[in-house]
This record gives sequence, C-alpha cells and structure tokens, in this order.
Amino acid sequence: MSATYDRLIALLTKLHEAPPEDTTPDATYAELDVDSLTLVEIVMHVERELGVTIEDSELHPDLSLGATAKLIDERLAG
Repeated sequence: MSATYDRLIALLTKLHEAPPEDTTPDATYAELDVDSLTLVEIVMHVERELGVTIEDSELHPDLSLGATAKLIDERLAG
C-alpha cells in the first residue's frame, strides 16, 4: 500500500502483537481484537511519530487499517 500503511502495521504489531497474516488493509481493529486503550496508544504514537493530529473518535473499532492509513496520509498532505 503505502509507507504510512507499513508504519501503521509495524506499530500495531508492536503494541498489539497482531499476526502479520491478519493485518490486511481491509481488516478492522474490531476483527483484530484491538481494545480502546490500544487505539488511544496508536493515536498517541501517530501524533508523536508523524506529527499529525487524529481525534480519538476518528479511530474506532470498525475502521479498517487501510482507511486509517488513508486518513493519516490525508493529514500529512495537509
């Protein structure tokens, strides 16, 4: 997909130990059993590492990994 997607997967694997075979662009956080605390941690890491702001409400369990990467890329583009 994109460099952002790859960074997101690396972050998710680090924070949640998600199996690489399950981390597809269409996979949602709910399907990966990511809890709300981990979602908040992801937001914090993205903000710190990439310098983009994402509201906690934007990153919800039904959002896919691909959609998250797209959201981050849109914020990076300005």
